[in-house]
Amino acid sequence: MQLIMNHNGFIAGEGLPFIIPLSGATLLAFVAGFNGMFALLLILTLFVVWFFRNPNRKAPEKDGLVISPADGRVIRIEETTSDEQPGKTFQKISIFMNIFNVHVNRIPCSGAIRSIRYREGKFLSANLDKASALNERNAVLLRAANGQEIIIIQIAGLIARRIVCWLREGMQVRCGERFGLIRFGSRVEVFLPLGAKIIVRVGDKVRAGETPIGELT
Repeated sequence: MQLIMNHNGFIAGEGLPFIIPLSGATLLAFVAGFNGMFALLLILTLFVVWFFRNPNRKAPEKDGLVISPADGRVIRIEETTSDEQPGKTFQKISIFMNIFNVHVNRIPCSGAIRSIRYREGKFLSANLDKASALNERNAVLLRAANGQEIIIIQIAGLIARRIVCWLREGMQVRCGERFGLIRFGSRVEVFLPLGAKIIVRVGDKVRAGETPIGELT
């Protein structure tokens, strides 16, 4: 299968439906001489452009290393089960993204996409524990190059109401590749096997595609 393509621009394409109308309204306010409205729309336009920024990242090259799929802060680490793999226990790392973080998500380790499952849900604040179970979500099951399986879950938040995933089942992916985004604030969770080594702690700040969060053994 073909690898992820055409998502490498400085601005994520999903931001254009917001940026283009705002830019047009800003220009009209400027031409019409509505200075107050122009200033407000300009600030809003610049914020939206900045929110959808899509910087280049270079993932560390080490076999078995699991890299953070999201920018943000680690808010919870625990042993738990998952609906995506009933009967199995995992180590879950929860990462909260506020509206100031980069929201493009990245593949945590190289492998193959086994399944993708979207589920509708609520839009509770993504930093709440119950958001993990109740909010809109998209779960990706990835089989790593060494045969172990991990789960990545994109979770919508209070403001974020649109999960974007560019993956397809059967796709071969590389560590650090962009695979989707969540609009305007959210949470991403990674489920690692019990034997994996966790190398972050609650409160740590992480960067998608760069910060190691675990190591498969």
